[in-house]
Amino acid sequence: MTEKLLQYLWNFKVFKNFDFKDIEGNPVEILNFGKWNTDAGPDFLLAKIKINDVIIAGNIELHIKSSDWIFHNHSKDPNYENIILHVVFQHDMEINEFKDQHIPTLELKHFIDQSILSRYEKMANETQFIPCESIFDKNKIPANLHEENVLKKLDEKSSELEKDLKQHKNNFEAVLFHSLAYSFGLKVNALIFRQLAESIDFSIINKIRQNKTQLEALLFGTSGWLENPADHQMQIWKREFEFIKAKFNISDVKFHPKFLRLRPPNFPTIRLSQLADLYRHQNLFSKIIHAKNSAELFNVFENVKASEYWNNHFNFGKISKTDQPKILSKDFIELVILNTVLPLKYTYHRYHNEEIAGEILEFYKSIPSEKNSVIDQWKKLGLKVNNALESQSLIYQYTHSCKEKNCLNCSIGFKLLKGSSNA
Repeated sequence: MTEKLLQYLWNFKVFKNFDFKDIEGNPVEILNFGKWNTDAGPDFLLAKIKINDVIIAGNIELHIKSSDWIFHNHSKDPNYENIILHVVFQHDMEINEFKDQHIPTLELKHFIDQSILSRYEKMANETQFIPCESIFDKNKIPANLHEENVLKKLDEKSSELEKDLKQHKNNFEAVLFHSLAYSFGLKVNALIFRQLAESIDFSIINKIRQNKTQLEALLFGTSGWLENPADHQMQIWKREFEFIKAKFNISDVKFHPKFLRLRPPNFPTIRLSQLADLYRHQNLFSKIIHAKNSAELFNVFENVKASEYWNNHFNFGKISKTDQPKILSKDFIELVILNTVLPLKYTYHRYHNEEIAGEILEFYKSIPSEKNSVIDQWKKLGLKVNNALESQSLIYQYTHSCKEKNCLNCSIGFKLLKGSSNA
């Protein structure tokens, strides 16, 4: 038993029965269990009990043992002056001030099902993929789990995007550019690509976007790759970069994308060239925001490819054995749509007070599930992952609950602890 688990059981009223009596044998009726307080002070606020035909309102404090009241130094703390009930798992000593002030103590150990403690202990000590793996039951997954998780993720992402919007004076197109750069950088270069994108005033991007050579030159030059040109094409990019740099008074700050631990198709050279090609689209932002289905979004990205130089190159001045256009793969497009486009669409419509949650969830349902190790592990537990709504939800569940062993704030963990399919 832990104090957090005890608070959890009290908050969700997970007891064998409610025929409570205090340690002196007086019946205690809980009229209001109180509001769970996660800040400093009593554990439950605004509670209400009835004892000896008297109704009392105030706060409730929970401890594993009665003596914890003393060990936690609550006696002289003014935050604990309005305690009306001391709830403990085990009563191990009399607290004089409670006796003097007629504050009842309620012992809970006989009201808690031992199977709950056993299940929690297994979850707390589990070292496998998810804490509840040994007692996992796919039938205990709440019906609305995936929708709730994806909406939570969208709200969190939207809050991040709103900070970026505030910083860039509500320029959604600039924020789209920053977000796309982040996605094109993948895990290794995401932050570097974003810093690179944010270092360039988006008005400059807008002015040169129709000239792919110039936009590539700006991105490559800002990455510090054009200082010593190794071939004719690099000389062209260097000349264009120096022209743009002088014309728009661009600073000398350089960002240095990484190549290590990347497959050649994901090299930053290829991804920045593809990003430059994407920005040749007229009305890119409008197409993304007003797309009505995933097919329209795919149309925006499906013909994007790196410039011809990269057909037989992965890095500057080094001709590769393969010679083929470097187009965006279907899997990569799906990742960009899931991680960048849909959160931005959601944020844009929320910013304009337009209800779009249901429509956005339909986008997720129409896109195939991601393929990664986390989803593979969920499948091993017997889950069928049919689409991106479910895969995004399960990734969110793993990251925010399972990985952190946050079982007491997990809707799956709640059902598994109670051991009831209709919990």
